[in-house]
Amino acid sequence: MPKEILPNLSGIRPPIRGNIMKNCPCGSQNQYEACCAPIHEEHKNALSAENLMRARYAAFVKNKVEFIDKTNVPGTEDFNIEDAKRWSSESKWDHLEIINTIDGQKDDTTGVVEFKAFYNDAEDKEHIHHEVADFKKIDDLWYYTDGKVMGIGTVKREGPKVGRNEPCPCGSGKKYKKCHGKA
Repeated sequence: MPKEILPNLSGIRPPIRGNIMKNCPCGSQNQYEACCAPIHEEHKNALSAENLMRARYAAFVKNKVEFIDKTNVPGTEDFNIEDAKRWSSESKWDHLEIINTIDGQKDDTTGVVEFKAFYNDAEDKEHIHHEVADFKKIDDLWYYTDGKVMGIGTVKREGPKVGRNEPCPCGSGKKYKKCHGKA
């Protein structure tokens, strides 16, 4: 039986743990240095509303909250940078899911990105931030203008309010509190 010849691997070193480049937190499957890092360094590198959305998420993960502030549409007054820093640093960010985009490309002036950001809070409780975010291009730079958080809002009653002592709407003839109003 012939002896198996193995290649000489003595010149190849295994990667050093902790020195391996990781994928960008935005979910692109690209390395951070080639994906969102250039956008964090130069706002002009966000070529679409979705690029900016991904970079903003990555900024929360990397605790680069100044980038979030800088990419809010000029004149934004309701952004609290200290609250954002606290949320960013106290959360364990899991992943970003882009659900839908409308416009927001190179030749557009507005765009919409629907996304879900998955994270755990300081008490390790899981959360999903689901938002439909609006973006606007001003002087060839994309900015976040506003967003609507999904799943939060006023609950509207489908039928009329029924008092405890009123007849039950089911038609039983009993008071609501003795019929369908039992707790």
